[in-house]
Amino acid sequence: MTVTALLSFMPNSSMAGTENNTLLTEKVEKVESAEAKVMISRLEEIKAMDKSNMSSKEKKTLRKEVRSVKKSLAGLNGGVYLSVGAIIIIILLLILLL
Repeated sequence: MTVTALLSFMPNSSMAGTENNTLLTEKVEKVESAEAKVMISRLEEIKAMDKSNMSSKEKKTLRKEVRSVKKSLAGLNGGVYLSVGAIIIIILLLILLL
């Protein structure tokens, strides 16, 4: 039973980057504040840019900006985030106590 529970959490942490981005935008769309809408529009602008003519430094700054915007959007969503280690500890404690 424990092995089955542990294996069920593995696919969540090994998602591909494109799927993860779509999940993030789905979560972000739930937030209805004006700040979030501005950040989402900036992310869409960056995504639509032609990056082939940019230097590596410009691309690097864009990547940093995207990361910071995504972090701030995740902070706006709120909620509780549990790491895989925390989930394993909780499951083990439940098994021992029950």
